Amino acid sequence: MGIFKGVKKIVGFILNIFRYFFIGLKFFPTSLAHMFSSVGGKNSEDRLLIEAKKNESATQKRIEEERNKILKESEKRTQKQLDNYLSNTENLLDKDDGKRKNKLPKNVKEEDLTELVIDFKGEDAVKSEKKQVYEYFIKDKEGNYKKGYFNAFSKAEVYSYLKSEGNTIYNIKTSKWINLTHSGDFNRKYKYKNKHLIFFVSMLSTYLKAGITLADAVKIISRQIKNKNQKRVLNDIIYDLSIGFSFSEAMDRRDGAFPPILINMVKTAELTGELPDTLDDMEEYFTEIEATRKAMVTAMMYPTIIFVVALGVGTFIMLYVVPKFVDIYNTMDNAQIPFITTVILNFSDFLQKYVLYIGLVVLIFLMLSIYLYKNVKPFRKVLQNIFMRLPVFGNIIIYNEVTNFTKTFGSLLHHNVYITDSMDILNKITSNEIYKELIYNAIINISKGKSVSLAFKDQWAFPVPAYEMIVTGEKTGQLPEMMEKVANYYQDLHKNSVTRVKTFIEPVLIIMLTAMVGVIVLSIVVPMFSMYSQIQA
Repeated sequence: MGIFKGVKKIVGFILNIFRYFFIGLKFFPTSLAHMFSSVGGKNSEDRLLIEAKKNESATQKRIEEERNKILKESEKRTQKQLDNYLSNTENLLDKDDGKRKNKLPKNVKEEDLTELVIDFKGEDAVKSEKKQVYEYFIKDKEGNYKKGYFNAFSKAEVYSYLKSEGNTIYNIKTSKWINLTHSGDFNRKYKYKNKHLIFFVSMLSTYLKAGITLADAVKIISRQIKNKNQKRVLNDIIYDLSIGFSFSEAMDRRDGAFPPILINMVKTAELTGELPDTLDDMEEYFTEIEATRKAMVTAMMYPTIIFVVALGVGTFIMLYVVPKFVDIYNTMDNAQIPFITTVILNFSDFLQKYVLYIGLVVLIFLMLSIYLYKNVKPFRKVLQNIFMRLPVFGNIIIYNEVTNFTKTFGSLLHHNVYITDSMDILNKITSNEIYKELIYNAIINISKGKSVSLAFKDQWAFPVPAYEMIVTGEKTGQLPEMMEKVANYYQDLHKNSVTRVKTFIEPVLIIMLTAMVGVIVLSIVVPMFSMYSQIQA
């Protein structure tokens, strides 16, 4: 019995171990210690259950405390990160605002600034003989502090212009040093290109039609432009408008920035009150002129590239390929070298010795020719005479000149510009000396009471159909309409001629390139056959 009881206790002990094993895993090591200290029985089981519940409650409490602690720390970290983010954002905004608002210079406080007061009846209003460069320091409507320079006759004019822009003015001054260092920015000449004129007149017409005043419209366009020279020209126009000049006078004072036809068209439109419509006509005019110019450039681009490539390939072969065969030919005692091969070899040797001098001479010649063409009238006239008499290219030049002449003449007459003024404008627009001479003769005829068409009679540079249309327009009183028809007709002829020349010149240049390379290659290969025959013998 004693043994049986002992076995029973051992078995019960083992069963209790398995029974509470999984529960004990949760509350290790306390539960495990109690379990090992138990020997079984109901009391030990109850005690273990009570301890397990206590431990479970304590564990849950510790878990809840840890969770709350983690949440609090997480909230603190999140709040800290948020505060740092907001602080950094405010700093970035302050920095950006500082960049945007152009903060005051060092050692200058805003409370120390005093708005400038001008004496319009005293020394500030005295005008100088020549424009002076004034340095100004202002705060604009957006609160940005700016320092800049302006070209004017007096301090009062600068003040009036800046004040009209809504600026707060703190200082305006000039000196010999300011004029010396910044006068070049205002004396630099700038000429508007056709594409820029198209944008300018189209935008100006749009703003005027929308009811915006002329000065405000020019200001808006000036803010849209990034080019410094264009912006300077427009700011000068705004300045002239603010002191009482008309729009045409302001453009005329810009030293050739705007073409005479636009200035005179605007002058006429100011008298008739049709400035927006005139600007629309000018947009169409400059668009057609620019399209013609681009057609010419496009037509000549591909042939020019082919010519340059041919010249480069030929030079490369003569300098680096042909010399490789010189030593081979020198070893051929009895072989006969063709005459063309001898010429190619000698020319290659000549290029190797003097290629730098040849390139320098060609460069000087081109630069000198360009300079003489731009600045020497007789030289320019001779070249233009030669080019206009060429079989194919001459017609292109003549058609282009006739188109520009009649289109401009018709547009001027449509806007009621006097014939004498129209001829003077045409004389300034064209750069062709042959046509300048024709226009000058027309001006002389008008001054003598003769007809305009007489100056173009029997002139080789002015086609007969165009002359007959001028005569018809004078007789019928419809000269502007006739000029438009002539312009349209010769514009079509010009386009067709450009297309034909482009179609003709491309294969010609390709054939020339092929022939040049072929002659060089054959002149090198043919002696090889003679050398091969000699080796076989």
